[in-house]
Amino acid sequence: MGVSAGSNAGLPAHDAALLLDTQCTLGEGATWCARTERFYWNDIEGARLWRHDASDGGSTFWRMPERLGSFALCANPRYLLLGLATHLAFFDLATGETQRIVDVEPGLNTRVNDGRCDRQGRFVFGTKDEGSPLQAIGGFYRLNHDLSLERLPLPAPAISNSIAFSPDGATMYYCDSPTREIRVCDYLANGGIANDRVFTRLTDATGEPDGSTVDRDGGVWNAQWGGSRVVRYGPDGVETGRVDVPTAQPSCVAFGGPELDTLYITSARIDLDAAALAGDFHAGGVFIATPGQQGLPEPVFQGAPA
Repeated sequence: MGVSAGSNAGLPAHDAALLLDTQCTLGEGATWCARTERFYWNDIEGARLWRHDASDGGSTFWRMPERLGSFALCANPRYLLLGLATHLAFFDLATGETQRIVDVEPGLNTRVNDGRCDRQGRFVFGTKDEGSPLQAIGGFYRLNHDLSLERLPLPAPAISNSIAFSPDGATMYYCDSPTREIRVCDYLANGGIANDRVFTRLTDATGEPDGSTVDRDGGVWNAQWGGSRVVRYGPDGVETGRVDVPTAQPSCVAFGGPELDTLYITSARIDLDAAALAGDFHAGGVFIATPGQQGLPEPVFQGAPA
């Protein structure tokens, strides 16, 4: 188990720059589509799915029927898999229509939050408590190729985040953000979970772990909400570098670009008052950095709509 150093003196540090000033209320879900060279992300509270075309610099968005917690690319490029607040659905990019798959935690005051596909093309996601004060009443789930939904035997979170998988698919990372630690478990070929343990604990004075991605060398890149930074951890959980982000609430990360060497970083404006926004006027934008590592192609969901 590693720890995030309170200071990264002597470690590689890079700066992120603004790419898109979209002012999302709660930007999340950073995802690069290598097939189309387009970057997707979502504004949860704005109930919007965004797409940026790297070839011409244009951006567009779709309004969602509910808040969009997370999403995934699909094997059929016409579709995305949506993790809407209360249910999962397929989204037809050509028509804008949705096809409901399954409800998530009906009867609980929770919503779908962070999610990624595993290396086998199954969608793994978690939920968050919508109440106040926050309680650890959510769960982590997997949508299989046959569209069956199963709950994973992991601790119940208050705010699920940081779902990512090692390059060989045999390790899963995840977190409950308020605990300020990222956890890791063995992710078995048969779908089983084993050896759940702490991966790293944050020791900086500020920040909580939010969305993560993994590079081709097995490094875990984590956006740290409230900390104005993205931190890279080696497979042993020890910090090896960071990216300074000029906004308070970086939320999710993904490697993109033709060589998968550009780090895309989403961010949020939610809970920032007028005084904070006066000095953080690009909050909710998308930022990029080139930290010197390369990512992996984003796995796609292998299930299909009826």
